[in-house]
Order: sequence, then C-alpha cells, then structure tokens
Amino acid sequence: MTDLPDQFNERVRPDIIKRASLSIQANNRQPYGHDPEAGNKHVTRWRKRRRAYRSAKGKGRARVPRKISVRRGMQLYGSGAESPNTRGGRRAHGPKAEKDFSEEINDKERRKGIRSAIAATADEELVKETHSYDGELPIIEDGLESIEKTSELQEKLKELGLEDELERVSEKKVRGGKGKKRGRKYRTKTGPLVVVAEDDGILQAAGNLAGVDASVVDQLNAEKLAPGAEAGRLVVWSKKALEKMEEDDLFH
Repeated sequence: MTDLPDQFNERVRPDIIKRASLSIQANNRQPYGHDPEAGNKHVTRWRKRRRAYRSAKGKGRARVPRKISVRRGMQLYGSGAESPNTRGGRRAHGPKAEKDFSEEINDKERRKGIRSAIAATADEELVKETHSYDGELPIIEDGLESIEKTSELQEKLKELGLEDELERVSEKKVRGGKGKKRGRKYRTKTGPLVVVAEDDGILQAAGNLAGVDASVVDQLNAEKLAPGAEAGRLVVWSKKALEKMEEDDLFH
C-alpha cells in the first residue's frame, strides 16, 4: 500500500464535517418567494372604522375587506377579498424572496472539515457502514485520468472489486410523498467517488454511471467526500491525485 499524505492523519470529526457540508448545501439554495402583489389585486373596501361612511361596525357582520357588488342605502354587500382568511386572498406570511439562506464558515474550519472527511475515507469500519465493499482502503489505481468511456470506467471499477457496490447503487426507488410529483420521483443511492489529478474525460464518463461521481483532487469539498454530512464514503484515489495532494499541500 502506498504511503498516504498527511491529510489522511487528521482526526475524524463528524461535527466539523457536518458543519462544512451544511454550509455548502445552504449556499446552494435558490431564493424563492411569492409575488408581493399576489392576492392584493382586488378593488375592495375596508369598513372597519366606527364612524366610517357605510360602515359595517355594529351590524353583526364580519368586518373583512369586500368586493362591493350591491349598494343599497347605507348597506354594502359583496364577497370578501384580500384578507388572508378569504377566498383568493393574500398569504398571511408567504416566503420572502429577499431571505438569505447562505451560511458562512471559517476557512480553517472548512479545510479541517475536508481533511477530516478525507481521513474518514480510509476508515474501513466507517466505509462498510454505507457501502458494499470489503477490502483495503483507500483504493489506489493508475491510469484513471485517461479513461474517456463509461464502459471502460465500469470495467475498471469491477476489476477493483466494486461489482457489488455498482449493483447496489444501480437500484432506484420511487420516492414517498408529494416529491414524486415535483420532478424528483426516484430516490437514487450514493456510490463511489473517483478522485483524479486532472480531467482528461473521466468526469463525463463517470456522469453516465449511476451512483458514481468523479472529481479533480483540488476541487474536493466536504459534500463530495461526505454526502449528506455522513463521513466514510468509498473513494477510488488515483496515484497522481495523492501525489498532487501531497506536493501542493492541499487543504492545509
């Protein structure tokens, strides 16, 4: 087994990994909100004051804004509108587009979270909890960078003993709940991560393989190494990636 860089000697800290992972998730959230004028586009009349002309006060009626359809003497009749408790009315507390979901994290803490997640990939017990693999970790293999076809990458991973893992992540389940109607019908499983020194086509090849992700070593983050803030992802490291990590002293 090749000597591993110092990054693998970091103490595994699930709390810092979770902090760094949640920061990435929060910063990727897209702002959303309702139209400020939604529900407020009716021509209505508010009749709540004591001495207002044609007031509804003291008449035994709910004093809500109404769209006036009938005027008879001192009486005004119509259906309620605009108020949150009326049909077609505004939302009482709708989501605000200006809300800031971002979550900042210190650079030292972020880098420590990445180092901790890297160290967790070498912990066999952690990896076995979520992946179907029983062997020496991390897996190191030459020639990964030059792979351009999905079939070649699939064969290479099977040679490394990941056949059971690829079969596990190929299964997908129908999501429970309303999410299946909102563009996320299926739930897929997270498989191995392939880390290389440079991209010569392997990122595209891995993109067509279910459950498999690929990344350049200097673009790693806590979310890639620990999806869902769970440390111990199965990672296939290329030898060049480990050499680059050590030479450039990444994430220190």
